[in-house]
Amino acid sequence: MASQYERELRAVLIGSPEGVRAVTRSCNAAEKARAMQVIRRPFLVVRAAGSGVAGAGDLLAVRGDISLPIEVKTTKDKKVYLAGRTWEQYLDLQKEGERCGLMPIYAMRLKGVRGDSWRILKVDSTNLTGSLSIIARRIPSLPLTRNKRPYLDWDVGLPLHKFLALLCRDEDSYSQTAEILRSRTDEWAALEEARVTKNKIQERRSEDPVEWMKKFRL
Repeated sequence: MASQYERELRAVLIGSPEGVRAVTRSCNAAEKARAMQVIRRPFLVVRAAGSGVAGAGDLLAVRGDISLPIEVKTTKDKKVYLAGRTWEQYLDLQKEGERCGLMPIYAMRLKGVRGDSWRILKVDSTNLTGSLSIIARRIPSLPLTRNKRPYLDWDVGLPLHKFLALLCRDEDSYSQTAEILRSRTDEWAALEEARVTKNKIQERRSEDPVEWMKKFRL
């Protein structure tokens, strides 16, 4: 049955109008409009050989400098705890993400729900660059149990229509976002430098005058 939902998600990511309409049939107009953006900027989507090659996920979506290994999970429960084979799958995704600079994601499909039934969660990776590093800021990571072990929570995930809208922004938008982030970083750095300088001046003024003058004696 899992392959049925893999085909459903693949039809959306390749920009099939029929596929997008099928998934968003019970969504509102705004959600449908966001999802439809993928028709303008579709992905090449291939199914992993044997659907289970270590770290490859079930699907691989590729477009430009974006490559997303996707593990598809379908469930009747909003929370899925990873153990045994599913835990090994997570570790493999994490390993390949770090090794290859990829952002593996889980596409979680909840059965029996109206509206957007898909949610997206990312596997954290520290080697992301380019557009992928900007996109990753907007996608929630797998939450952690009390024992700090990742698990899947449908309520935490990013709805598919928002995920598609995020992925299908113009490249110029990503460049502008990157420039804004760099500008803000420079601004924060300048403010921090000014704060440190101000504190040093205040510390000098608060020193004992005699001790302060000793520093200038030959």
